[in-house]
Amino acid sequence: MDFSYSPKVEKLRSELLEFMDSHIYPAEPIYREQMQASGDPHHDPAVLDELKITARERGLWNLFLPDDDLGAGLSVLEYAPLAEITGRSPALAPEALNCSAPDTGNMEILHMFGTPEQKETWLLPLLEGEIRSCFSMTEPAVASSDATNIRASISRDGDDYVINGRKWFSSGAASDRCKLSIVMGVTNAEADRTHQQSMVIVPMDTPGVVVERDPTVFGYQDRGGHPQILFDDVRVPVASLLGEEGGGFSIAQARLGPGRIHHCMRSIGAAERCLDLMIERSQERVTFGKPLSEQGVIREWIADTRIEIEQVRLLVLKTAWMIDNVGTKAARTEIAAIKVAAPNLLTRVADRAIQLFGAAGFTPDFPLAEFYAMGRWLRIADGPDEVHRRSVARAELGRLKAENT
Repeated sequence: MDFSYSPKVEKLRSELLEFMDSHIYPAEPIYREQMQASGDPHHDPAVLDELKITARERGLWNLFLPDDDLGAGLSVLEYAPLAEITGRSPALAPEALNCSAPDTGNMEILHMFGTPEQKETWLLPLLEGEIRSCFSMTEPAVASSDATNIRASISRDGDDYVINGRKWFSSGAASDRCKLSIVMGVTNAEADRTHQQSMVIVPMDTPGVVVERDPTVFGYQDRGGHPQILFDDVRVPVASLLGEEGGGFSIAQARLGPGRIHHCMRSIGAAERCLDLMIERSQERVTFGKPLSEQGVIREWIADTRIEIEQVRLLVLKTAWMIDNVGTKAARTEIAAIKVAAPNLLTRVADRAIQLFGAAGFTPDFPLAEFYAMGRWLRIADGPDEVHRRSVARAELGRLKAENT
C-alpha cells in the first residue's frame, strides 16, 4: 500500500493549507460575530459566501466527487488528506469547498443512481452550491441503528408515491436553502429485510412535509440543524424514485461507506488542531513555577495524542486504499473499525485539550468544546460504535473459523 501524495494531491493540499491560513482561520471570529448578530442559528453569514467564491476561484471546489467533469476526479485515498485539513475548521471549511455533509453523500448517490432528469434538477444545483439537501433515514420511533427497522411507508398510488412517517436528525433541513430530502422508507413489507426499503427524492416545499422541531445537540445548534420532519400523505411522482424499488438499503450502504471516510478524516483534522492548541497553550501558561509544557503529565498527553493520531490516520488511509482497490464491500470491516477509532480519538483528544485549557476550554473562545461535541455525536451518527464493533467481531470470528476448517 502506498499512501504518498500524487503531484495533483500535493498541489491541492498545498493550496488548501494556504487557503486555511489566509482565509478560513481569520474568518472564524467574523463568522461567530455575524451569526451572533443575526440572532438566527440557521443564518447564512456573508463571510461564508465570500469564502465559497474564493475557494471556487482557486479550484478548491467539489473535491470529494471522483468525477473529472463534475468534481476533482480524486480517488477516496486522494481526497482523504484534503478532508482531514477541512476538519480543522468544521463549521467553515467543508461548506466553503462545497464538501460538507449531508450534501456530499446525497450528491454521490445522485451521481451514482440518479436519472438524467434527477441529475439535472437536483445534482447540478447542489454541485453549484446553489441549494442544500438533507437525508431522512433515522426515525424517532424505532432503533435506527438497524436500518431494516425503518417504518416510514412509501406506497405506490397510480403515478405517485405517497409517503407517511416521521424522521429525525435530518441534518441540514432547518436551513432555508435546503430544497430536497432523500427519504428512505418501506415500499414492500413482504420482501426480505434488506429489500423492503426504497429511496425517493422529496422537494421540501411538497405539501405534507412539516419540519416539526429542531433539537440541539449537546446544547449546540448547527446552522442546518438536525430537525424532526413529519411526512403526512406526501405525494411525489414515481419518477422521484432513486435507483430501483427495493434498493434503498444498498444505496444507503453505498452512501455511508465513503461518507464515513470523510467523517473520520475530518475528525483527525480536528484532533490535529486540538493538539496544536494544546502545545501552544502549554508553552504560554506557567504553573508552580514552570510552563505547563515542562510538566510530566502534559508531555505524556502530547506524546500520547501524537501517537494515537498517527495510528488512526494510518488505519483510515488503509481503508481508503481498500475502497479504491477492492471496493466498499471488501473494506466493510475496515470501514467499521475506523468509524469506532476516529470519533473516539477526537473525543479523547478534545477532552485532554479542555483539561489543559481549564475553564477556558468550555467557552466558545476556543473550538475545543465544539470538537468534543463533534466527536461524541459521531460515535452515534452513521451507526453507533456498538454496531460497528459487532461487525468487526463477526468478521474476526468468521476468519478464525475459516482458518480452522
